[in-house]
Amino acid sequence: MPPHTYISVTRKPLSLKPFLRSPGASIYKLLLPSPLRAGRCLLPFLAFWALLSISQLHPSLPISCSPHLHHVRLSWRPRRGPVDEFWKWAQSEVPQLVPCTNYSEPHRHASISGKYMLVVVSGGLNQQRNQIIDAVVVARILEAVLVVPVFQVNQVWGDDSEFGDIFDVEHFKKTLKDDVVVVSSLPATHIRKRRVRAPSMPFNADEGWIRSNYSSKLDRDTVLLLRAFDSRLAKHLSVDLQKLRCKVVAFEALRFKPWIESLANSFVERMEEEGPFLALHLRLEKDVWVRTGCHSGLGIEADLAIERIRSSKPHLLTSRSKLTAQERSHAGLCPLNANEISRLLKGLGAPRNIRIYWAGGEPFGGVKALQPLESQYPNLFNKWDLANPQELDGIKDKPSIMAALDYIVCLRSRVFLASHGGNMARSLQGHRTFIGSGKNIKPKKKLLVQLFLDGSLTDAEMRNRIQHIHRESTDLSSIMKNQSKIDVIAFPTPYCMCSGGRSSNVSASN
Repeated sequence: MPPHTYISVTRKPLSLKPFLRSPGASIYKLLLPSPLRAGRCLLPFLAFWALLSISQLHPSLPISCSPHLHHVRLSWRPRRGPVDEFWKWAQSEVPQLVPCTNYSEPHRHASISGKYMLVVVSGGLNQQRNQIIDAVVVARILEAVLVVPVFQVNQVWGDDSEFGDIFDVEHFKKTLKDDVVVVSSLPATHIRKRRVRAPSMPFNADEGWIRSNYSSKLDRDTVLLLRAFDSRLAKHLSVDLQKLRCKVVAFEALRFKPWIESLANSFVERMEEEGPFLALHLRLEKDVWVRTGCHSGLGIEADLAIERIRSSKPHLLTSRSKLTAQERSHAGLCPLNANEISRLLKGLGAPRNIRIYWAGGEPFGGVKALQPLESQYPNLFNKWDLANPQELDGIKDKPSIMAALDYIVCLRSRVFLASHGGNMARSLQGHRTFIGSGKNIKPKKKLLVQLFLDGSLTDAEMRNRIQHIHRESTDLSSIMKNQSKIDVIAFPTPYCMCSGGRSSNVSASN
């Protein structure tokens, strides 16, 4: 597979300098017959005259006599045909909602105790985001002062980034000032005070459990220390706390460092040079296949290699260990591989020349793993393809920052599709809904596998069925039926969004 590289199209304009090599030269002399000049000078001059004539007929052609090089960005012009039809379909089912996170009166006037809570978060970037959200909510329940979370060194990736290396600390503190007091570090009066480690939080811990088990350990003579509580807080909390969750993750308070935002936005601009683009979160890394218990679709040797790793580390298999790889696939538990993604995109009506940004780590199988997708959709780019030389050199060993770049580009895409679930897909789905980025496509993997196995369907029938099963419901009543199970980070409606006519006090920008 040839490497993709972002190329700034450079045009070198015609110049008269080659003709006027000496100060005394005259352009009229160049027109005089000369056996030495005729072939060398007259032909280029006539070519220039022809281009100049064309520019008069077509004023849109930028002919320049400047001796300097011009870096020209390709501009996108709307085209009729499959591309327009795809984007029209993608935009047709986006709910017309706006952020709406007005708190109740009691929440606005809650007091702050002046007692301190210290939190250690771990895992990858999006796991850390989840724990930061929970930390803010717990601090609010306990009316505690929250110290900026400490990042534990990632044992898998060796990333030693801290909160302030990735997120804008001052923005975080300022945005939450009316909800939770956040300080960068413990004050001198508390540095030497005893750390009281909080008991481990069970899954689905609610407000009552938090108060019963943590309040007694939080006082002015100690510092409450929390760790290892990833996604353990109950999904269903009070309305005000649900709105606080939205405010933290997005969808407001957790903003990346300005330089990270700037670099990612430059990638977005490069992707948008020819119009809107689709972002694809590919989960094709080796550890994903090991943990899911699935086959990669790369052949027997690849499957055996994954099986050997899984056998030596059985604890890595995340769930349903008794199912075979085939049974997992039929149950919709496996990531879509590149071939399945290309079939899904084709069924959704994505044209061959659509521009796709793919986020994720190195696929297991390397180039071979992406070949089925790239053969059908050649305009496939990732951050390495879009970056200028040396643009990523200083951060290539910082997986969390690299993941942040992927997150921002996916956030700004017109359409987002994830090949498998996970923390990043979950956060992006909700964040994009909150700011109105565009369509989120969550593959119905169980139904897709059944369709792919049905060899009797024509291309038109396959396309119709794929589009039908991926229609989004904009009826909020269907969501409210399962209110106790709503994950507000992935589904900010109905707690954090409302119809456009209602008031909102939250900016839609991140």
